[in-house]
Amino acid sequence: MSHLANANRRGEWLELIPGKAISSAENADTAVLEWLLHTAEMPEKLLNRLKHEKKIQWKGDRIQIHLFSPQLLGVEPVWQDLGVLYEDDFCLVVHKPAGMSIHPDGRVGLVTLDHVVAAHYQATGQEVTVKHIHRLDQDTTGPVLYAKNEWAQLKLDENMRDKRIDRKYVAFVQGNVKQNLSLIDLAIGKDRHHAQRRRISPTGQSAITHVQLEELFKEASLVRLRLETGRTHQIRVHLSHVGHPLIGDVLYGGNTTLMTRQSLHGERLAFTHPLTKEYIEIEDPWPEDMRKLHNLLRA
Repeated sequence: MSHLANANRRGEWLELIPGKAISSAENADTAVLEWLLHTAEMPEKLLNRLKHEKKIQWKGDRIQIHLFSPQLLGVEPVWQDLGVLYEDDFCLVVHKPAGMSIHPDGRVGLVTLDHVVAAHYQATGQEVTVKHIHRLDQDTTGPVLYAKNEWAQLKLDENMRDKRIDRKYVAFVQGNVKQNLSLIDLAIGKDRHHAQRRRISPTGQSAITHVQLEELFKEASLVRLRLETGRTHQIRVHLSHVGHPLIGDVLYGGNTTLMTRQSLHGERLAFTHPLTKEYIEIEDPWPEDMRKLHNLLRA
């Protein structure tokens, strides 16, 4: 678990044991701050605030940080079944089902993944603000990562910006994808003629999708995809543009006779833990409709 294996939660406090790095230092005050910043890689913004608020304490070889103060959920809890794929005091990864948005958008009565995560926190007695790190389209299934404290949020947001959170997808697309289609590097912008749609646009934002052909069927293909950027509808726009719209993706020219949503599933999420630096890989099994579609195409 790396040099931060000696980390324990004590109520609202995180206790770290750096050992001789502090106890043998000439100036313990400076050594503690240096260790937190450079060895524990605590976000500098958080370190400065907690230092100012006197929420970092140390004695001997132990440092205590007031990291887990009670927070408001920030969104109304709505109880529904939730597939928890990973959870600790810093991170939560949950499965997002098809047809569910990640966060509220003002529509009355709309139940989102954030609402359901809020109910999970409430039911398990966690006073934590609901903070998702990335999004999935409403009809895409797969794992979504949440940060449970400020340290986690600052580190994971930074990792997201630096493209260090690895997301792999699986999709069924129309037509036979050629083996040599391995990279789509085309900028994406808004479609002036359609509020919901995105399109390939030289003046848009850079967008890079890695493609791997896995299986060919009569008039369809199974592909695995890895995102290097996270643009809205990126996979859907890219594959539609190269002549292989996702099966079921009516917005981008997909046929809905075999499936009534875009056949896109987040299969794997991998990230570096914000505290321990451990590399965590989460697999999310295919949903039932994707398994049925696979059997149908194979038949």
